[in-house]
Amino acid sequence: MLLMRLSSSFLPLLTAVLTSLTHGQLLPGTQALTPNPDFSATMVAGIDKMALRLIEQSKTGRKPTREKLKAALGMVDERLSFAALDLIGDTNSPALLHETESCRVFRVRWPVFDGVHGEGLYVQPKVKPTARVIYLPDAASTPEKLVEGFLLQSGAEVIIPALISRDSEFSTNDKFGVKTNCSHREWIYRQSYELGRHLIGYEVQKALAVVDWFKAQPEQVPVVVSGEIEGGMIALFAAAADERIDAVSVQGWFGPRENLWTQPLDHNVFGLLKDLGDAEVASLVFPRRLAVVHQGYFELKSPGPPAKGVRDVAAPYHLQAPSWEEVQSEVRRAQGLHPGPWIKAFDQEAESKDVAAHLLPTGSLPVPLVASVPLIPTDPTRQKRLVRELETFTQRLLVSTETERNEQFWKKLPLKSVTEFEAHTAKERDRFWNEVIGRLPDPNKPMNAKSRFVRETDKVAIYEVTLDVWDDVIAWGWLCLPKDMLRSGRREHADIGKLTFAATERRPVIVCQHGLEGLPEDTITTDATQRAFGAYQAFTLRLAEQGFVTFAPHNPYRGGHAFRTLQRKLNPLGLTLYSVINGQHQRILEWLKAQPFTQPEKIAFYGLSYGGKSAMRTPAVLKDYCLSICSGDFNEWVRKCVSSDMPMSYIHTHEYEIWEWNMGRTFNYAEMAALIAPRPFMVERGHNDGVGTDEWVNYEFAKVRRLYNKLLIGNRTTIEHFDGPHMIHGVGTYEFLKQKLGFPETGH
Repeated sequence: MLLMRLSSSFLPLLTAVLTSLTHGQLLPGTQALTPNPDFSATMVAGIDKMALRLIEQSKTGRKPTREKLKAALGMVDERLSFAALDLIGDTNSPALLHETESCRVFRVRWPVFDGVHGEGLYVQPKVKPTARVIYLPDAASTPEKLVEGFLLQSGAEVIIPALISRDSEFSTNDKFGVKTNCSHREWIYRQSYELGRHLIGYEVQKALAVVDWFKAQPEQVPVVVSGEIEGGMIALFAAAADERIDAVSVQGWFGPRENLWTQPLDHNVFGLLKDLGDAEVASLVFPRRLAVVHQGYFELKSPGPPAKGVRDVAAPYHLQAPSWEEVQSEVRRAQGLHPGPWIKAFDQEAESKDVAAHLLPTGSLPVPLVASVPLIPTDPTRQKRLVRELETFTQRLLVSTETERNEQFWKKLPLKSVTEFEAHTAKERDRFWNEVIGRLPDPNKPMNAKSRFVRETDKVAIYEVTLDVWDDVIAWGWLCLPKDMLRSGRREHADIGKLTFAATERRPVIVCQHGLEGLPEDTITTDATQRAFGAYQAFTLRLAEQGFVTFAPHNPYRGGHAFRTLQRKLNPLGLTLYSVINGQHQRILEWLKAQPFTQPEKIAFYGLSYGGKSAMRTPAVLKDYCLSICSGDFNEWVRKCVSSDMPMSYIHTHEYEIWEWNMGRTFNYAEMAALIAPRPFMVERGHNDGVGTDEWVNYEFAKVRRLYNKLLIGNRTTIEHFDGPHMIHGVGTYEFLKQKLGFPETGH
């Protein structure tokens, strides 16, 4: 029987417990907690403050390298080589668009990856080229709008690629018949980020494919890349990544990048600010020439409410122009990394000839001349081709990244013994935490535990608890203690109004995690008129009524944009919302293990929905959770995040914080479950739960069952299907908890 009889060493602790309960309605070892009307908002605000502080601190100690830049941009796919540009034309629309005495203008394309092309305009001089230029327009512009200035350059060979635009016409799966207000750029970002690719990386690769072709020509001349606004961003990254580019000009894109989280979602680059602000990216261009032209900036804000029938899913953003002083300051930072005249800022009055003279002092870069050019119409079908090609390429990665996980994870697992398996997965656990989730330092504030008595039922006493974690960051939750904690032996009681409570027995603990926009009390309420009861079925309270100690912590995925922007602020630091959540749970575990009424080695995790998401990511790294139950979330997660064919995929929803960088190449849900193994693991799945389909849930769980069977511990994992919706069923899972925690024993 799991009773702890009082010994002489335990009496002082019990006395303290009873005294605190009698006089202050507090839990042992805690101070009085002042009620807060919204601890959730307080928590989110504190994390926000910490994130902004970490962003500011990131400016010191950066160590930029090309390898880090390429990895951050997802430049992992090998480019295809080609001998010549393809001409795009037919009998109705010939490829040759315009011709002068000195040059011809063609519509062209070139291969980049299998099925993916760059497209744009090609200005071909009729004489030996004196320079080769890649000029990248802004995403809101087109090659046709830029071609005039290059037509009469004396001998320059120019390619003007088209970027994925900010329109939203093709940001949907046509078979669903529902349009979204998601820009084409965000649409591709949503599909590629989870797979370790990035739209920015794709477009850099398209530009570098042109560099490959330029460098393959028999007559070598300087190669210059230039761009406006987002084209300037691509130009800067391309020159930083590839030393074959001789000079780069950036117009309308250079300045402090610490506000990355306010910009369009497709600017979100995981881990960028750890090592690479604009000054650090620029330093990778050194000793080649870089011109920063403070022209062409514009304010870019989220579009207003979408038209009727258009799904509102786009992430909010506000891209603002940096001041001339901010641009100069960032240039000075770059010069501090590499002193010298290699980088120069030009103000709004700068002339093209001065920029050209800085880029190539030899004078081989011609200056655009004023030209009278007939209007060249934009290719009306090009943008759809560009979007659909990248979408098709990214969707194919769902297959290849699963193969990659098999090769890099499953085939390397030792399965002859649990001991060997655990030694191997310890390294994988560190990789998951450090490289995928993102790891913050362990909690470093004194715990400063505070509590207050909330209310009671006939069987359970409920307390609210807060714990300090880091500066400005707390953990918060509701604790449920069964009133029958003393079943035999010496009885000591303390009265709080009608409450009689004695803490003389240690019990297993179940941490019960709420889902999206939830609160701890949502998992406790028994009011059937509340929506929360329909989902959670008061599982925190019901398990306490069965004799378990339960704790319902708050995870900070509440508050709409307030919490979603936390992910935006943390991602450029190589962190995620779960970097914070896992730190909070470290502190929660530390506190729970120290309580006189808990069994430290028997603390379980059970979460629904976003709490089920937590059930995969938190016990996977925190081994003090002795088992985990994932309810209403277990899935072929990568497919759910990326697939354009699944109606329930996140690319069709407003949850723009959901994607985790490179998860598809590293850890899907089966791999996370492998990090929980050999501890018990269970999935709770309702047939009518719209977060997934039985087929894909079972497909992913089959890998988990096979692993446990191979390790000869097949009785430690199971899945329960029930005929119901997105909710806690509480049948098979409750039995699983009783069996694996060895409680309650006979008599309870």
